[in-house]
Amino acid sequence: MTKMKRGKYPVRTLPRTYYGICDLWRFPNFHYSGSIAGMKNLYYGLDAKLVRCGDYIYNVSSQPYIYDNALQAK
Repeated sequence: MTKMKRGKYPVRTLPRTYYGICDLWRFPNFHYSGSIAGMKNLYYGLDAKLVRCGDYIYNVSSQPYIYDNALQAK
């Protein structure tokens, strides 16, 4: 098993109004207080596309256009 390197892991942000528009309830998710590095390392893979909407972070890798259209966190 390959371990991840320490550093920043990009998570983009969607406004809460997009929750219903993008049907985010369909995607695997975890609470924002969880470990992004841990979830990528154990479950999603290093190339996972993660989007935060409200209190949860969603793995939208199956539909990357959601990630591409989300706001870049600063």
